[in-house]
Amino acid sequence: MRIGLTYDLRDDYLAMGYDELETAEFDRVSTIEALEGALRRLGHQTDRIGHVKALAARLAAGDRWELVFNIAEGMYGIGREAQVPALLDAYAIPYTFSDPLVLSLTLHKGMTKRVLRDGGLPTPQFHEVVVPADIDKVDLPFPLFCKPLAEGTGKGIDGASVVRTPAELRATCERLLATFRQPVLVETYLPGRELTTGIVGTGEAARVVGTIEVILGDKAEAGAYTYTNKELCEELVEYRLVTAQDPVVRAAEEISLAAWRLLGCRDGGRLDLRCDADGNPQLMELNPLAGLHPEHSDLPIICNMVGLPFDELIGRIVDSAATRIEPTHPKQKAVGHAGGHPAQPRAGAGGA
Repeated sequence: MRIGLTYDLRDDYLAMGYDELETAEFDRVSTIEALEGALRRLGHQTDRIGHVKALAARLAAGDRWELVFNIAEGMYGIGREAQVPALLDAYAIPYTFSDPLVLSLTLHKGMTKRVLRDGGLPTPQFHEVVVPADIDKVDLPFPLFCKPLAEGTGKGIDGASVVRTPAELRATCERLLATFRQPVLVETYLPGRELTTGIVGTGEAARVVGTIEVILGDKAEAGAYTYTNKELCEELVEYRLVTAQDPVVRAAEEISLAAWRLLGCRDGGRLDLRCDADGNPQLMELNPLAGLHPEHSDLPIICNMVGLPFDELIGRIVDSAATRIEPTHPKQKAVGHAGGHPAQPRAGAGGA
C-alpha cells in the first residue's frame, strides 16, 4: 500500500522561530524515521508529506495516496488536530486515527468532560475560567488542579498546578491565561495513583493493550505528571506495568474502553486516569492522537512492556484504518485533479 505521512516536525517550527514550549507537541525526526521504517518493514511504500500546508499543496498538485498515516498536531485553533483529517475527508482519502469531530472534541478538555459525564463515566468536577473574573465563580473544594484547556504533553502543568488557597488559584489561573491565551480548566485534584491505558482498534474491535502506572521519582516535580516530568521522563519518572488482576487497574481499563467507544475514537491511542481519595479511577484526558516515539511516548512504552513490538503496533493501527477503505465511487473520477491522477478510495464512516 502507498502510504503518505503527515506530521508536524519540531525542527521545522523551531527554524521558523517558534520556541521549545510552542513546539513541545510536535514530533522529532527520529519519530518519523521510526514510523517510516516500521511501515516499510511491513511491506508498504511511504511518502513523507509533512504538515497541513504541505498536504494542501500536494493535494492541489494532484498527489493521492491509498492511506495517510496522520500524526499531525497542527499549530493554530481549537480544531488544529482536525485540520489534516478534514482536508483528507474533502479529498476522500482514508487516514489513520480519529476523524475531525473526535480530534476537535478531545482537544477541548472541558467539552470532552461534559460528554464523558453525559455518558456516565467518572471524571473530576470542573470549572472553566475564560477571563480573570471567572476565578471568583469557582465553587469547588480545595485542593484544585489548573491546566490550559486545550494543550497536550503536559504544557502549562508544573509545580504550581495544584492550588490549595484562593490566592494560589488566582495566581495560577492568571498566569495560564496570560501565557496560553486560552481558558483554564480547574478540576478537583485527584491525589491517588496515576494510570495510563493504551488501546488499539476501533469500536467493538478495540482492545486494551496494557496499562502503566506513572511513579514520580524523588527529583520529579511533585503532585502531577508535569511538562518537565514528561520531557525528562527517563530521569524523573518510573513506568510500572500493572495488570487487570489489580481491581483498580481493571476498573481503569473498563472505563477507558467505554470512553474510547463512547467518543468514537479510532485505531489507537491512550487514556490518562488518576484515582480520587477513595482509590477510584477517574478519567482526566483522552489522547486519540497519541505520541509514537518508540522509546519516549507512553503508548509505545506500554506496548514494549507487554511485549508488543513497535512494528506490530504500527501494523495493527494500519490494519484498523484499512478497514475504512472502500471501493472507488464512480463520481469521484469527475472531481479528480486535471493532472489525471486516479481518484482514491473513499473514506468510510468508520467502525466507531
